[in-house]
Amino acid sequence: MPDLPAAAAHPAPADPIVDVRGLGRSFTVSEGPFLRRTRRTVHAVADVGFTVPRGAIVGYLGPNGAGKSTTMKMLTGILSPSSGTVRVAGLEPARQRTRLAARIGVVFGQRTTLWWDLPLRDSLALTRHLYHVPATDHARRLAELTELLELGPFLRTPVRQLSLGQRMRGDLTAALLHDPELLVLDEPTIGLDVVSKSTIREFLLKLNAERGTTILLTTHDLGDVERLCRRVMVIDHGRLAFDGDIAALRDSAPAPRTLVVDLAAPTAPITVAGARCVAVEGPRQWLELDANPAAVIAAVAAEHEVADLTLREPDIEEVVADLYRRPAGERGRITA
Repeated sequence: MPDLPAAAAHPAPADPIVDVRGLGRSFTVSEGPFLRRTRRTVHAVADVGFTVPRGAIVGYLGPNGAGKSTTMKMLTGILSPSSGTVRVAGLEPARQRTRLAARIGVVFGQRTTLWWDLPLRDSLALTRHLYHVPATDHARRLAELTELLELGPFLRTPVRQLSLGQRMRGDLTAALLHDPELLVLDEPTIGLDVVSKSTIREFLLKLNAERGTTILLTTHDLGDVERLCRRVMVIDHGRLAFDGDIAALRDSAPAPRTLVVDLAAPTAPITVAGARCVAVEGPRQWLELDANPAAVIAAVAAEHEVADLTLREPDIEEVVADLYRRPAGERGRITA
């Protein structure tokens, strides 16, 4: 994958690109039989606060109905907050939506901003006019993105004939043609095959590293999180349940670490302080750790001839699922 030009890198002022304080959004819903309907207030987002520094890649996770899409809609100006404040790139999204659109790019994985019956190239040309991008800048950026995302073979193909992976690359290009400071992605790899996912993930990493573009994404694909995100926030029942890095998220889970020990020869189950043997297969043994891994490894090495050691962290999917399952009283915000 070729490099992006250094001159295109975004500056990084000290102020955060996203600043959310006490953010809330409520909806009124009607329930019950037609003649006896009652009205109920639903708090989709309640007292959420966080900042995102420029140049970061942040994952915003949560189960269906947790409030993540509502939060994204408030950040992009589609919805107005019921309470609290939100500023993105120094602007109030709902009040300054047109100005904000020139500063951010948005991609919704299940929806497209491209014109269905037009060739991809024509859709991208119309996008240029929407954002008032000068023709020379458009041509340069389109050439760069065409090479980086390998759009060349299907630029003349009508959007309706593109595969899901090709359309997603087209949507990413449309969102980036005006060189936004912030890229907001909602399920960017949903439904994609392994190759397409890898292409998009590597592109996003390069975009962030070489241009300094801030990326905020929601996803159910925890492979996206582990490959892309330096920080994750987990929202559940409208409130932040976690805000920190991947290591801190794993540390918040009750699931123990596992030490896989390959011995020089089969032996009885290993017995050392701070660990318990949970499986034996020939010379390989699995130890669940209750203590510092370094202490356990030292104890094992002192008593046995070891060929290899592997420390396995709790699976990130299990960790996030555990956060969702916790009782309401334990869903308070956890920070790294």
